[in-house]
Amino acid sequence: MRLRLATWNVNSVRLRAEQVTRFAREQDPDILCLQEIKCREGEFPRAEFEAAGYPHMRISGQKGSHGVAIVSRLPLEDAPALDLCREGHARVVGARVSGIEVQNFYIPAGGDTPDPETNPKFAHKLDFFSRLTAEARRRDPADALVITGDLNVAPGENDVWSHRQMLKVVSHTPIEIEAMAALREAGGFTDLVREAVPETEKLFSWWSYRAADFRASNRGLRLDHIWISPGLRGPALADGASARVHDEVRAWERPSDHAPVTADFRL
Repeated sequence: MRLRLATWNVNSVRLRAEQVTRFAREQDPDILCLQEIKCREGEFPRAEFEAAGYPHMRISGQKGSHGVAIVSRLPLEDAPALDLCREGHARVVGARVSGIEVQNFYIPAGGDTPDPETNPKFAHKLDFFSRLTAEARRRDPADALVITGDLNVAPGENDVWSHRQMLKVVSHTPIEIEAMAALREAGGFTDLVREAVPETEKLFSWWSYRAADFRASNRGLRLDHIWISPGLRGPALADGASARVHDEVRAWERPSDHAPVTADFRL
């Protein structure tokens, strides 16, 4: 059985519910992990997703900002609730599906200045990574776990449009890259997208709205990730890695600044 998981920072689910359901029809994911839904639980457009064939939902919402959700064709069971955000934002939601635990994150962007002493937003981001890393260390590597979402770090030299110019810009600074590397090491996680696409190839999932033509400027970042625990490597990679960024969606009318990312698993 194939299970396809998609992650997408939709930048307002009510504004883009039609786009999300269109993507679902075209790419046929079984599970959609959404970030920055920007609504409370009761405001989530449940009817649209139910009509599209996704009746099972877990939602952690917040008025006007942040917020994450998992919608699924397959029944969802409860997963551990993770207390990772010191500010109490709606930034993580989890569920179990077909024996796999999925934890969906919207990690803080971190503001403009990469200094935790002078920038509380950046300190918050690093604190979130620290708490998540501690959680990963507590986990059994044999467990079937997916960590996904907008992790707000582009870790590799080819995950940014210019490694040299981005080293002092939040999302690709050495301290953030080190925090993400510590998280990966703590859980033994595999980056499924980079298993499918060589590290030598430029690959982005976010482009600023400032560019009139995002493809022409192509000043992108790979901020959106799907990682798996060692316990999932066998099923996920049995037929080779199957994961991709759907950058064509970024060209749709009134798009999110993020493109969706998918990965396939064999159960």
